[in-house]
Amino acid sequence: MNDFVIPYLKTLSLSPEIQETPIYFLDHWKTPKDYFYIRNHFAYPQLNIHQSVLAIGGNVKNPLKLTLNELIYLPSKTILVPLECAGNNRAKFKPEVYGEQWEQGAISQGKWKGVPLRDLLKKAELLEGSKEAVFVGMDFGERKDFEESFHYGRSLPIEKALHEDTIVAYEYNGKPIPYKHGFPLRLIVPGWYAMASVKWLQNIFIIRHEFNGPFQTKDYVYYPYQDSDKDKKPVTAISVNSTIQQPMNYSILAEGNHLIYGIAWTGIGTIKKVEISFDHGNTWKETSLKFKEDEKYAWVKWKFVWRADKGDHSIFIRASDTEGNVQPLRPFWNRKGYGYNAIQKIKVKVE
Repeated sequence: MNDFVIPYLKTLSLSPEIQETPIYFLDHWKTPKDYFYIRNHFAYPQLNIHQSVLAIGGNVKNPLKLTLNELIYLPSKTILVPLECAGNNRAKFKPEVYGEQWEQGAISQGKWKGVPLRDLLKKAELLEGSKEAVFVGMDFGERKDFEESFHYGRSLPIEKALHEDTIVAYEYNGKPIPYKHGFPLRLIVPGWYAMASVKWLQNIFIIRHEFNGPFQTKDYVYYPYQDSDKDKKPVTAISVNSTIQQPMNYSILAEGNHLIYGIAWTGIGTIKKVEISFDHGNTWKETSLKFKEDEKYAWVKWKFVWRADKGDHSIFIRASDTEGNVQPLRPFWNRKGYGYNAIQKIKVKVE
């Protein structure tokens, strides 16, 4: 990023606040807090840190109430994790879909430090029949489709809640989590879209059945058909994806060598390769990859040096992961516009 030119978040909504990160201009492994994208469902909650506790209850033997200070003194884990909104790239769907019209900037990455959730659940002692863990944030408000108010709440299958890398975080990039991103506590669920990483976390309930809150059973669900709920399924793991950061779409370039670069990420396995095409996907060339050592969830940086001749050019990019997932030419269309991961393509003119 040029030290003399400061990029800004792109505003999609002021109430609730929704802001897109300037992903084209950031080359950090850790997104600075001022550039982390913002996705809220309600107004910011009013906090009293001196009265703030994390309560764990429900189908447990030993209900817990833990203050921030008590959590900080427990054994911790630090992981570099990208958080991607499930609606990232929604504006690209054809036919168009309703919802926040995200371009490519609903993704950011940073170092999260916190307590493994399974350690807390071990202290609480899960009882037989525990099926899901429900996470409730302090933020609440009305929805347009219901008459009552709701707190933002989501659940995880108990197996995912007990995963070694699911954490209750209290730090971001070595400092307390910023207020706009969930201070004092945020659930971090690596590999899943960010709707699972509940901000302003205040309650965890262990239940013996499926959670049916509106942010679980109505939102964040793939609906393949416009007028039917047939074959619906929940939004969970991040789809393999990539983006071209530079050059930008419809750039005008000079003839000669140009560095094309960007990032790639996935929620299952790790990135295996990133390929580039200059002939509409008929042939592909592998790019050079740079991994963040010992960080299995972090995005991968890719680059390719291109000898640009005069004319109009289309540049395609696609990523593949170790689980055999490859970005498709066309996205999986769904009426709420989640999980867009089609091959990215840009056009440039060389003069």
